[in-house]
Amino acid sequence: MGSVVMKIRVMPSDVDVNLDEVLEKIKNIQMEGVELRDSAIQPIAFGLKALVLMAVMPDTGGVGDRYIEEIGKIDGVESVEIEDMELL
Repeated sequence: MGSVVMKIRVMPSDVDVNLDEVLEKIKNIQMEGVELRDSAIQPIAFGLKALVLMAVMPDTGGVGDRYIEEIGKIDGVESVEIEDMELL
């Protein structure tokens, strides 16, 4: 199988959540074959911001689903969704 690149949007539970701290916790998630390539903070509305991630991972065994679940367990994260996914 090949690899996929996923664009992931992480929404905080509150406008006061420090997205830099959330990003550091995401970087500490150890999953075989998952590489966080890029991240950005994107304004949404009324002071709310989202964390947008680009991650490369193998296209096998539900790795993407497990990665999304791990991000969702982080304190201050309200929701995690895949915005886009492409084969490499």
